[in-house]
Amino acid sequence: MSPDSSRMLPAERRATVGLASIFVLRMLGLFLLLPVLSLYMDALPGASPTLVGVALGAYGLTQASLQIPFGMLSDRFGRKPVITIGLILFALGSVVAALAQGIWGVILGRALQGAGAVAAAVMALAADLTREGQRLKVMASIGISISAAFGIALVAGPLLDHLVGLSGIFWITAGLAILAVLILHLQVPTPVAARIHPDAEPVRSQFGKALRSGDLLRLNFGIAALHFTLVATFVAVPLLLREEAELPTAHHWWVYAPALVLSMAVIVPIVFIAERRRLMKEALLLAVAGLVAAELLLALLPSTPWAIGLAMLTFFAAFNLLEGLLPSLIAKVAPAKAKGTAMGIYSTSQFLGAFLGGAAGGWMLGQAGARGSFLLAAAMALVWLVVAAGMSRPRNLSSLVLPLAGGERGELQDFAARLSSIDGVVEAVVIPEERVAYLKVDADRLDREALGRLHLERGSFDA
Repeated sequence: MSPDSSRMLPAERRATVGLASIFVLRMLGLFLLLPVLSLYMDALPGASPTLVGVALGAYGLTQASLQIPFGMLSDRFGRKPVITIGLILFALGSVVAALAQGIWGVILGRALQGAGAVAAAVMALAADLTREGQRLKVMASIGISISAAFGIALVAGPLLDHLVGLSGIFWITAGLAILAVLILHLQVPTPVAARIHPDAEPVRSQFGKALRSGDLLRLNFGIAALHFTLVATFVAVPLLLREEAELPTAHHWWVYAPALVLSMAVIVPIVFIAERRRLMKEALLLAVAGLVAAELLLALLPSTPWAIGLAMLTFFAAFNLLEGLLPSLIAKVAPAKAKGTAMGIYSTSQFLGAFLGGAAGGWMLGQAGARGSFLLAAAMALVWLVVAAGMSRPRNLSSLVLPLAGGERGELQDFAARLSSIDGVVEAVVIPEERVAYLKVDADRLDREALGRLHLERGSFDA
């Protein structure tokens, strides 16, 4: 193991900061509308509850359709050109929505925002610019940036709406997209060469393997249900705060901000105990049950700011816990060579769930009011609870990616068999063209000395 394998190089830190910033700016542009768009139901010509819900979730449909193709296009035409096109599409969608005279213009703008589906391409660029031993840190940093964008948007959205209105928010999101383009070209290094990374991006040959796993399908359903619930909830919560709790829009953050902060205090000990005692499945089921409880609290409690705040605290604790648990479980369950593909399908499921949640939540809002949307979200979470209960208990597995010294194809394949024979190595796959071995290992049983001896034989690697 090389002496600097535990530390990021300056170029890797620069790439991580730049790419995480791009994710923050893009996701902030999507999330800023979450706490305010439904408040314009009466102000947008042609609007109905269903169409407002569609507008809220429209980005999810185009994002789900295009993010994997965008990632594959970046393999062929380069990461930065494809990401630039995606960010320009996002900015264009923001401008279309800012200039819209009715609900259909907003729907078109939101769909164009989602068409700038650069998530897979950004992840691939991150993999191009970092060593295998540092990749997990980079992906974790990007994941944290998305959570930060969500929290900032819930607080900033109502305040910005008070200051500049809906059109102004869309102009701001256009500016955020242009800023992301500048960061891409001024802050993020350009890779010497782009190559396919099966641990970080979808690979066409691995889709069948990823789609045949029952546990992966359960997790994909889970992330779709989670974002269905998120968007269906926020079709109705802003209206509940304004119309029934009589809280001015500019003060909605009074409910969201404390609930978000307190939710983090709730989930930290749960995550610690779940990881330490290998109770990942139990934590997952607890969080999904919390999601059901939050929706029932919203549907059944009196509509006072304190009651809504309690329900939102429960919701955010469950949501943030699940946002952290699900990617970790995907990484544990996915085959070593198909991890990037599994994550691509997972992300596609997430965005499709957001679209369906907006459309169904909006329709239910029109049929049965805000409480109807909450009961629909509760029903979806309850179905997820039943689906998740059938999941196998995840083993304590982690992934390693080992760069290998040169060698003939047959020699490298033989090396994969030798890796597989080491105690604690559950799966070993060598990609001769890349001189890389992908491993799934049981961290509790891994014979690190034997792995070290093979390391001396084959050449250095970062783990």
